[in-house]
Amino acid sequence: MENQTKDSSINEEKVTSKLDSMGKEDMDQVLSNFQHFKGYLADKVSKGEKLGLSEDVMATAAKKTADYLADNEEPRNREEYLLNQLWNVSNEEEKKHFSHILVKLAQDEK
Repeated sequence: MENQTKDSSINEEKVTSKLDSMGKEDMDQVLSNFQHFKGYLADKVSKGEKLGLSEDVMATAAKKTADYLADNEEPRNREEYLLNQLWNVSNEEEKKHFSHILVKLAQDEK
């Protein structure tokens, strides 16, 4: 369990660093439409699976990403607006479940 926690915190730091280092143009491309967003998530989940990350670790990264987007980006389409609204009204436990759903959404996209 300690190793999973360690992996999770390392992953969170990488997620934050990656999001902070994304240029505006790259972020605009990912968020330009919902299909691009799902494709971006699918690519990251696929890479996580190849690295042997557990679903819990990937869901933690998805939560960190969703928190970042909710705090720093305005929704750019109806789907993002809905996700943003759902995220903002969710408590921490619901966000944890929602993060797992985002991982499953990305896995289904592959």
